[in-house]
Amino acid sequence: MKKIVIIALTIIVCYLLQTCIFSHLSLANVTPNLLVIVTSSFGFMRGRKDGMFVGFFCGLLLDLSAGTYFGMYALIFLLIGYLNGLFSKLFYGDDIKLPIVLIAVSDLLYSFVVYIVLFLVKGKFDFLFYLRAVILPEVVYTMLVSIFLYLILYKLNLLIDKEDKRSHSRFV
Repeated sequence: MKKIVIIALTIIVCYLLQTCIFSHLSLANVTPNLLVIVTSSFGFMRGRKDGMFVGFFCGLLLDLSAGTYFGMYALIFLLIGYLNGLFSKLFYGDDIKLPIVLIAVSDLLYSFVVYIVLFLVKGKFDFLFYLRAVILPEVVYTMLVSIFLYLILYKLNLLIDKEDKRSHSRFV
């Protein structure tokens, strides 16, 4: 139960930070994608199932607030959580290189899918402009923020693991 509360609070806090605070701290007219960081991190730290769960609810929050096509963000984030969960066996908490690379690739994937669904379908074919003006600056900004946010998420993951072990020992 504590695991769900911790994860839900993390998602809500990051959503509020992304939409309320970081929207005013944009650099080059882009903001970091904190929900991609959360989804990716929980995916590779906790596995596919938790990654999909976190991703679905992160995407659902975005769908409720800004979704053009309802369910699009939930599906994208669910996919990101699943794909990052595939790397859970390679994850070591002390090594920050894998998390940063996975978060960057996840943000690229997110941006490409959003471009295809929201722009390419409407006939806007200036991909190189979108890549230079939006995708790459957002990926860089997200990577910089992820260095700090990842450390917090890693500590939360350790807390969740400790609670899981404590609750399992009660039943054994």
